[in-house]
Amino acid sequence: MLPPDILAQLAPTAADPRPVLLTIAGPTAVGKTALCVQLAQQFHTEIVSADSRQFFRELSIGTAKPTADEMQGVPHHFIDSHSISEDYSAGRFAADCQAVLTELFRKFPLVILTGGSGLYVQAVTDGLDELPNVPPAVREQLHAELAAHGLPHLVTELAATDPVAHARIDQQNPQRVVRALEITRATGRPFSSFHTQSPPAENPLFRNVKVALTREREALYQRINLRVEHMLAAGLLDEVRGLLPYRHHHALQTVGYQEIFGYLDGDYDWAEAVRLLQRNTRRYAKRQLTWLRRDAAYQWVELSENLEK
Repeated sequence: MLPPDILAQLAPTAADPRPVLLTIAGPTAVGKTALCVQLAQQFHTEIVSADSRQFFRELSIGTAKPTADEMQGVPHHFIDSHSISEDYSAGRFAADCQAVLTELFRKFPLVILTGGSGLYVQAVTDGLDELPNVPPAVREQLHAELAAHGLPHLVTELAATDPVAHARIDQQNPQRVVRALEITRATGRPFSSFHTQSPPAENPLFRNVKVALTREREALYQRINLRVEHMLAAGLLDEVRGLLPYRHHHALQTVGYQEIFGYLDGDYDWAEAVRLLQRNTRRYAKRQLTWLRRDAAYQWVELSENLEK
């Protein structure tokens, strides 16, 4: 459960009668789902998912999508909302989410937003910078180069053309690297030059309360390793085999899928695939924590077994 000082912030006040959007963020396997379900039951509300891969119906095991038992009857919006055959951006999600929140706030004074995709969470809570449209041919060329030469090739170009963006973005995330380069190539301006430094405006629809979850490092890593074991036992290999026709979709250029694709391609044996999957998931969790620490509005809560009982 959340500490009393944070719980005290969750009710609208006479000074600020707006409903509250409670954002629960944190690294993979930290325990976001269980805590959010507990809070939703306590406050008689619903949950909005901002996990950029759990939108897709075809991706379940590799995204650690919550099961019906884990959701305990609490509605989770945007889980299984799209097909992997569709493109779905943070900007589109923010617009769709705004419409859903408008309806939910007519019924609930508090709604919970959660997910491990920092950009998608930020798109809802703080908005995104306006970026120019990119011709499809530019994006297609970058994806062709990614497939032919690998991600390091594109990261090298990003370092040369936009060192600011190179330092800021997740260099192991193909979607982020391609996005930065496509803006730079299409406009002739560095991607970072389109980022405003002004603080986000207050949202008239809701008041933000942001909470970031963490755990002691070894405890988190143990949970990550155990989650990977559960995913493999649940049939991750078969799920990835079924997704081979979509393997170049950006949602699959991520931890949990790339390691199994490599095994299916014969790049390494099964033991190495498992090792890479656990290692890369731990690295992903570190990058998620780094992203969250950039936002001073987050209030940090360290979970432990005692806190959860």
